[in-house]
Amino acid sequence: MTGVFAITLCKEMPKLYFNNQRYADLPLHYGKVPPWLAERMSKLGGAIIEAVVLEYGRSEVLNKLSDPSWFQAFGCVLGMDWHSSGITTSVMGALKKALNPKFNELGIYIAGGKGKYSRQTPAELIALSERTGLNGDELVRSSKLSAKVDNTAIQDGFQLYLHTFIVTDEGEWAVVQQGMNNDNGMARRYHWHSTQFKSFIKEPHTFIYGKNQGQILNLTDALADETKSGILSLVKEGPKIIVPEVTKLIMPTHHDVRAEDVDIKRLGSVLALAHERETKDFESLLLLEGVGPRTIQSVALVSEIIHGTASRFTDPARFSFAHGGKDGHPFPVPTKVYDQTIDILRMAVDKAKIGETDKQQAIKNLTLAAQLIEQNFVPNANFYKLIEKEKNEAYKYGGRTVFGKSKPPKNNPDQLDLFK
Repeated sequence: MTGVFAITLCKEMPKLYFNNQRYADLPLHYGKVPPWLAERMSKLGGAIIEAVVLEYGRSEVLNKLSDPSWFQAFGCVLGMDWHSSGITTSVMGALKKALNPKFNELGIYIAGGKGKYSRQTPAELIALSERTGLNGDELVRSSKLSAKVDNTAIQDGFQLYLHTFIVTDEGEWAVVQQGMNNDNGMARRYHWHSTQFKSFIKEPHTFIYGKNQGQILNLTDALADETKSGILSLVKEGPKIIVPEVTKLIMPTHHDVRAEDVDIKRLGSVLALAHERETKDFESLLLLEGVGPRTIQSVALVSEIIHGTASRFTDPARFSFAHGGKDGHPFPVPTKVYDQTIDILRMAVDKAKIGETDKQQAIKNLTLAAQLIEQNFVPNANFYKLIEKEKNEAYKYGGRTVFGKSKPPKNNPDQLDLFK
């Protein structure tokens, strides 16, 4: 017997898990996003998705939403806690608010949500089909089957509480849904994309995002047909334990952002681009006047969310250095910078719609410039000084957390030179 799936002997029935899935922690966080952040998340998140549609098309939006690392980085750049389960609910809520009113323009619609809203998904999809001519029955079937698979075919101890179904005007769809396990305080997020599987019962997920709890029952594995038919005989034969390696993508439980959570070289190249005044062609990168280094830092990270390839999102925590986090990690949300970022991106998207693409290209150039700097950038040991600086200066930029507004530090420190 090979290591296709693992079998653990127990008194009643063996449990199975397949060895081609990846898992990661998402600590459960409770509480609500404050209105001042929720509104900004909707505006910036909507503008980012519009920019992706303009540059790469609707299908790429679904492809990105199906990538858990990109999704986590996206939530970070919007100011959510960098590692928590709350990113899923808040991001999808913000996008639903931003995108659905623009369906006729963008061709992307989001149904469902958390709790009682998840149960409204079928009615929302049928209503959409009546407006568009899409096959509503088939969309509802896909929605129900994806939820059924993750709640029943995969018995991993997580109970679904959020289900969102994203569909384009061409009928392509994606699912982002999340389950919780109150016993261990963890969440697991499931990602689906209709273009990346052929059967609901044979490896349909683009990714399952959650902590590896050990053995689970998963009957969606490509080789599970043989498994299902042979369960009884396996019990009789008493097979040896088979333990294949499971790839883990783990989000840590600590709330603060630490140096080991971030690719320092990549973050450093963005800081150098934004803050080193000797960077050549600094102003030409944005073609905007009056944009300071701190805003360039945020816009550069937003640019990477739009234009970066999948390999760029292995350290989602890095993107929290755009707009901080609502709980103050790694620093308070700089609302003035956040608003400037929204305005810059909104202006670029609106002008691109009428054929004026200079500002859109300038934002894209930030990603290219940062990657060029990155090639020769030598990281230093100033990571925690950077966080200290951001916290001390947060009051200048309208810093806010769920606990209140930032205040000037009692002892105003000397200006930190982060590049020495």
